[in-house]
Amino acid sequence: MVSAAEQMAANTSWAALGKATDLRKRIFFTLGLLIVYRLGTFIPVPGIDGAALRDFMEGAQASIGGMLSMFTGGALGRMGIFALGIMPYISASIIVQLLTAMVPALEQLKKEGEQGRKKINQYTRYGTVLLATLQSYGLAVSLQAGEIVTNPGAFFIVSCMITLIGGTMFLMWLGEQITARGIGNGISLIIFVGIIAEVPAALAQFFASGRSGAISPAVIIGVMLMVVVVIAFVVFMERSLRKIHIQYPRRQVGMKVYDGGSSHLPIKVNPAGVIPAIFASSLLLLPATISTFSGNQTNPIMSTVMAYFGPGQPLYLVFFTAMIVFFTFFYTFNVSFKTDEVAENLKNQNGFIPGIRPGKRTAEYLDYVVNRVLVLGAAYLAAVCLLPEILRNQFAIPFYFGGTSVLIVVSVTMDTIQQVQSHLLAHQYEGLIEKSQLSGKGKKRPRRGGVTRR
Repeated sequence: MVSAAEQMAANTSWAALGKATDLRKRIFFTLGLLIVYRLGTFIPVPGIDGAALRDFMEGAQASIGGMLSMFTGGALGRMGIFALGIMPYISASIIVQLLTAMVPALEQLKKEGEQGRKKINQYTRYGTVLLATLQSYGLAVSLQAGEIVTNPGAFFIVSCMITLIGGTMFLMWLGEQITARGIGNGISLIIFVGIIAEVPAALAQFFASGRSGAISPAVIIGVMLMVVVVIAFVVFMERSLRKIHIQYPRRQVGMKVYDGGSSHLPIKVNPAGVIPAIFASSLLLLPATISTFSGNQTNPIMSTVMAYFGPGQPLYLVFFTAMIVFFTFFYTFNVSFKTDEVAENLKNQNGFIPGIRPGKRTAEYLDYVVNRVLVLGAAYLAAVCLLPEILRNQFAIPFYFGGTSVLIVVSVTMDTIQQVQSHLLAHQYEGLIEKSQLSGKGKKRPRRGGVTRR
């Protein structure tokens, strides 16, 4: 049976967007900050030889350079101030969350509520600065080794590091502002916009290769069909749920006894969303970035690493799959769906799963169900992320196309639309409450003696 809230959400019209002034302000605020981000990708790092960089990226576009450019919104291909992108912040978040699960002091800090969350966020920012410093130094040295710098030396390295670190910290601030005052998750939207911005140029290059005969029409049609199928599959899996029946006992209020209600606890097939794919990709981007700009010949260690862990290589696919599976389970049980907290909340609300005792037994049962569901969820994420990688390597598609990009675009779009609908639903509730209050004030109430009053 459909609840009143679900029925109202289904009847919510997008025409109400013009009346929801607060939501409109949030959307314009988000769009404004995303435009600032896109403009920043075109501001170059000082001391870069533009012609040499352009020639280099044209040669690297068909390989790992395309993936790097896609995830940074083209900033890395132009060596803009946002060349590192938001990946240092994501990597720092991974490290802090891993430490929170393993270090008792951080775990206790996480339980302290808002103040503990602020301290953990501060530690994440410190970690972002540290990782951005290491990555910017490696990138600056690699640029010099690749002979893409006009005036190499210590001054270039310092100026490049300061510029790249400042760009990453500014992106982190933009993401936090979008999350707090805009609509959607700011970090995910920044990655989303970076991917979308590179799609038109990639498609134009793809079709140009088809016109020149470098790619057969059958491959072009196959890739387009695969994109449609992958998008439909992602939408289907992201909306899939495992519902657990929840029963509430009878309760007595005064002299009346109310029957117990029933509900369900929804468990998504992929509770972690797009986070595992982003985390796994961020771990693979750093060695690829250094190798791309420095060249495999300059460093035998990096040459060996990229020989085994380059895109399409078996070890690369195995490592990518292992990271996706690990982060799917880790993020679900430590962030998105904590079974102990869910069981405790059900116990406090006098809810229970039929046939399962509240408390510890409920948590164990939820662990059992979630583990079984995550096997399917992790396999789905790995398949979506790896299938385009394998096909791209087999058919030599001349631009980067990955399931991670499709997964990020579809998931972020669905989450943002869901948040917009939630705001519209809240606005609709506020309108109904205001109407009921105004109608209540306008009614006449009878007084004793037959005299009425307003």
